[in-house]
Amino acid sequence: MSEELPPSGAEEHEAIDEVRATDADAWATACAEDLAEEKARRRGQYGPPPGSAAEELRKLVDAVADKLSTLQSPLLGAVAGPAAQQVVKQVVEQAKAAVEPVIERNPDVFDHLAAAGGELLAAYRSAVQAQEQRWTTRETGGHDLDERPDRGDEAGPGERIDLD
Repeated sequence: MSEELPPSGAEEHEAIDEVRATDADAWATACAEDLAEEKARRRGQYGPPPGSAAEELRKLVDAVADKLSTLQSPLLGAVAGPAAQQVVKQVVEQAKAAVEPVIERNPDVFDHLAAAGGELLAAYRSAVQAQEQRWTTRETGGHDLDERPDRGDEAGPGERIDLD
């Protein structure tokens, strides 16, 4: 039987393709290792990164629930204290039970709400800075402040004071 050997150029192409695949894998592996090291370094320096908005809301609800359940009620007195604490615990548990399914069903909604809140804050900050800029910038209309025609020189009982 005669076997046909591939031309010598085909072997070279296969070898080059194999080297490229190996190089790509090595590059991807090196990048992944570098990224993992950088994440570990940042966790060590800054602590764990914040979770999603849904996780943060869940933590907030748990913290508020814990704080409310441990508060003593001096307004209700010693007699109503245990009963009031039981009512507070029950209300807290009901609130947690109402919030938890919403968080589970719509975790992305809270991320979008957090992003929208950030955008609203940025818009408000921009508007305030623009207004402060107008307040602090003196518009002289091309005149020096001492040469302005409105100096309060008209006849009258008092002098006009320019507060600009």
